[in-house]
Amino acid sequence: MTALAVAIGGGVGALARYGLEGIVAPRQTSPFPLSTFLVNVMGSTALGALMALVLGGHLPGQWLAWGGTGFLGGFTTFSTFTYETVRLIEDGAWGYATLNLLLSGPLSFVGAGVTYLLLR
Repeated sequence: MTALAVAIGGGVGALARYGLEGIVAPRQTSPFPLSTFLVNVMGSTALGALMALVLGGHLPGQWLAWGGTGFLGGFTTFSTFTYETVRLIEDGAWGYATLNLLLSGPLSFVGAGVTYLLLR
């Protein structure tokens, strides 16, 4: 049953990421990979909140499988972040590549940490 929950959560998370891309991409004017940046920071922040709620006893532990591994695993995307950063470098967009590298990891970490600390 847990594997099914992860599979369903992953599918829903991937669809949510696809939907956000459809909202952000048509409005974007720079080569900065904004939709990937947003899903990774939002997903990390949500994972921090989920961990705090589960570890604090406010949600059952099974939510980590569906919500954490499944939904947020399907929603966030380290591989796309890496690919887009490499493409920016190949295109000579060093400023955007640097910005992506300097902001994505730290803001994802801060988002997860802050929500975890606030909700635990």
